[in-house]
Amino acid sequence: MRYTAWFQCIRGCPGRHALTEVIYRCPVCEGLLEVEHDHEALRGRAPAAWMRLFDERHGRTLWPYGSGVWSKLEWVLPEVTPDNVVSLFEGNSNLLWAERFGKQIGLDDLWIKQCGISHTGSFKDLGMTVLVSAVKQAIALGRPIRALACASTGDTSAALAAYGAAAGIPVIVLLPRGKISAAQLVQPIANGALVCSLDTDFDGCMRVVQRLTQDPQIYLANSMNSLRVEGQKTVAIEMVQQFDWAVPDWVLVPGGNLGNVSALHRGFVQMQALGLTQKLPRLVCCQAAHANPLYEAYARARAAGRALTEADYVAQVARPTLASAIQIGAPVSLPKAVRAIVECEGIVEQASEAELADAAAMADRTGMFNCPHTGVALACLIKLVRAGTIDRAARVVVVSTAHGLKFTEFKARYHEDALGFPARYANRPTLLPAAPELAVAALHRLLDAVQG
Repeated sequence: MRYTAWFQCIRGCPGRHALTEVIYRCPVCEGLLEVEHDHEALRGRAPAAWMRLFDERHGRTLWPYGSGVWSKLEWVLPEVTPDNVVSLFEGNSNLLWAERFGKQIGLDDLWIKQCGISHTGSFKDLGMTVLVSAVKQAIALGRPIRALACASTGDTSAALAAYGAAAGIPVIVLLPRGKISAAQLVQPIANGALVCSLDTDFDGCMRVVQRLTQDPQIYLANSMNSLRVEGQKTVAIEMVQQFDWAVPDWVLVPGGNLGNVSALHRGFVQMQALGLTQKLPRLVCCQAAHANPLYEAYARARAAGRALTEADYVAQVARPTLASAIQIGAPVSLPKAVRAIVECEGIVEQASEAELADAAAMADRTGMFNCPHTGVALACLIKLVRAGTIDRAARVVVVSTAHGLKFTEFKARYHEDALGFPARYANRPTLLPAAPELAVAALHRLLDAVQG
């Protein structure tokens, strides 16, 4: 069976565009594009056969199917040739049963999808492997693409630089000066990208990269490019696969440029359309209160007693937030995210700076090591459980988007109580005398205090 996919306007304008074409918006209405698959052809394989195929490929070494993304190749980029796949064995991330943290906040069945254990330490690898593979295929077909380019708050640049280096394609990265962690900055530098620091925020960098990529030889790698969504949607497929093809009740994900909530929605919808599952989970898009345009739109719709629409959205200038990767006031993927929230009967929630920092630290004390963006999702989860919106017996998955080691400055400042608000779970190092007897006596007193 030959499977095909193409770009198509999300607003239903006529026309199909090849996935190797350099195009980002609908030429008719300027709307966003999405990847459309030939579902009639995909239905030629029974749901049970798809499940069996995906399970057989999982984590194996046969190129390129061992990747968590490329094990679903036919559902992602069906016309790519294996020689043009650029993979660093992304995906296959742990679905952690967060038993202790769940019980502390009132949940019996809480899971953390640890996307931050991917190659560059964030979920962005899942989309970038697809985008860079499509570009490599386009170059092989004669497209004169000179370089890949992105605006980034850190993790996108790391992923693009790594996959571009693996493919041998030059990469241009535009970063907001002073607004990303040192670990995030060093990643594209180490991978040989052309790294540019701009005296603006992410939205300003996005304006520059959109102007830059008007040159068709510079390929845009930001999440408005729906090829990335095709890779990121495999998070939804993979978590359902890990639950033996059962759909969780709730899925929470941090939201900035809103590509991730859109991608999860696509994955769940595709599984349902092809008969692998029978329902959609309820999605929760979790935003930092300092960068919350979708939350504000959702609040307007609720106040009016109706469903969320694009008309409720107003762009904003995002304020500085500890969750720097989602400090975005004009999200490119907003139309797709609105559709995701509506179709999944979803919710948009927000977390303050203190709430996100305390939630991350509280979870760390149960054995996790969370990035501040995951802290946003955990804080929103705590709110929804306390409000009774999420029932204690519900199966809940929080998508953790990046590894905590990329944000050690955030964690150090929290435990130093240096973030400008009381740190409820701060754990400061204790100075002890060098004399063994005095040190041991002091340690026993400290242990008694902790246990008492």
